[in-house]
Amino acid sequence: MRFFGFLLSILAFAKCDESCDNSYKLVSSQCVEFSVTSGTGCAWMCNYCAAQLGTSNYYFVDGVCSYQEGQGCVGNPIAGKSYTCCAV
Repeated sequence: MRFFGFLLSILAFAKCDESCDNSYKLVSSQCVEFSVTSGTGCAWMCNYCAAQLGTSNYYFVDGVCSYQEGQGCVGNPIAGKSYTCCAV
């Protein structure tokens, strides 16, 4: 049973190579990596992270987006760059 848990933890850290069809990579059970196209803003990115991670308690590793009182999720993402968000 412990071996099975160990095997699952290793698989959780596996990344897709260039042939992977997914639009995002599950970096670990707590993080997801993805890239955005031109015109995609932080509001979409925050909603996406919350949906993929199953929680509203997450952060962006590089701080590209953050919550601002009265404004919501704000920041300046760059098209084609990879972003990672992780559950707290």
